[in-house]
Amino acid sequence: MQVFEKLAEYRYEQLVFCHDKATGLRAIIAIHDTTLGPALGGCRMWPYTTEDEAIVDVLRLARGMTYKAAASGLNLGGGKSVVFGDPHRDKSEALFRSFGRYIETLGGRYIVAEDVGTSTEDANFIRVETSHVVGVDVTRGGSGDPSPFTALGVRQGMRACAEEVFGTASLEGRTVAVQGLGHVGYHLCRLLSEEGARLIVTDLHPEVVKQAAREFGAKPVEPDEILVMPCDILAPCAMGAIVNDGTLPKLRCSIIAGSANNILHEASHGEELAKRGILYAPDYVINAGGLINVADELEGYNERRATRRVMRIYDSVKSIIAISKRDGVPTNVAADTLALERIAAISSMERLHTGHPYGQLSRRRETL
Repeated sequence: MQVFEKLAEYRYEQLVFCHDKATGLRAIIAIHDTTLGPALGGCRMWPYTTEDEAIVDVLRLARGMTYKAAASGLNLGGGKSVVFGDPHRDKSEALFRSFGRYIETLGGRYIVAEDVGTSTEDANFIRVETSHVVGVDVTRGGSGDPSPFTALGVRQGMRACAEEVFGTASLEGRTVAVQGLGHVGYHLCRLLSEEGARLIVTDLHPEVVKQAAREFGAKPVEPDEILVMPCDILAPCAMGAIVNDGTLPKLRCSIIAGSANNILHEASHGEELAKRGILYAPDYVINAGGLINVADELEGYNERRATRRVMRIYDSVKSIIAISKRDGVPTNVAADTLALERIAAISSMERLHTGHPYGQLSRRRETL
C-alpha cells in the first residue's frame, strides 16, 4: 500500500504506528479530521491477517467517526485505533497500558474508547497511563460499557425507518435479522425482544447464538444464511462492507439498520439499495449512541442527559429521510451532506477568527 497516497486521498491528518516488543503490542491510530474538536473513536482488537488490511480498516473507521460526530452535533473530530490480536486470547494489562502510553504522546488529539474486541476493563488499563480515554468504569468517573446506548440508538433508528416504510414506529411483530451478537448486537436483541419483535440471529460463536435462542426465542441460522433470510429489517452488527456487489441481489429485507460501521462497501451501493426499495439507515448516524454516551463524560457524565441525547437519533434519521426524499438522493448521501455542511460552517468560522486567507483547517473539508 502507498500509505501517503491513501492519506492524501481523503485528507487524513495523522497515522501512528505503535510497537512494543516487550508486551507484543502492534497497534495503529488514525486521526482523520479535528475541525470540530479532538478526534474521538474506539479501539478495535482484531486478528488482522495483513498490515494492509489493518490500515484500510482503521482509515475507513476513522473517517466514519468524523461524519458520525458531525452528524450527531458533537464538538469532536474523527479518529480510530486498531490493535492486532485475538481478543479472546491475546489481551493483557501490560499490552493496554503500553497502548495508553502511546495515546498520551498525542497530547489529547485522540481520545480512545471501546470498540469491537475491547471492553471497559481494557479502557481502565489504558486510563492508568493517559487521561485521554472515555468509557472507563463508573467507579472511575466514567460511563462504563457504551454498548447499551449504541443498541438504544439503533432501535431508535429502526423505529424511524419503520414509520417511513410501514406507517408505524412500532417494532412489534416485525422480523429482524441480527448479524453479530457481540456487545451491541446482544443488547439490541434484548431491546427488540422486549418490544415484541421476532428475531433471527447469527454469530461466529455458536454458544452465544444458543443463548439468544433460549433467552429471546430467536431463530438461529448459520452466518452465511443471515443476509438471504426474508425479514422486515436486517441489522448488521458485526464487521462492515456487508452490502456489496455480491450480496445486493440476495437481500430480502425492507430496511437495513444496524450497528456495524461502513455497512456499504462503496457509497454507490446506497443508490442501489434505494433502487431496490430498501431503506438504509446510515450507519454512522444510527450507531452513534455509544459515541454520544461516552462523549458526555467530557462534560461530567450524566446518564439521564446522555440517554435523552441518544433517543434523538430517531429525529436525526427522520430528518435524513426527509432530505433524501426532498433532494432525490440516497439516504447515505443525505447524511453526508448534513455532516459536511456542519464541518464547513465551523471551518469558515475558524477562518474568520484566525484571519488566515485559507483558514487553519480548510485544507480538509472538501474531501471529507
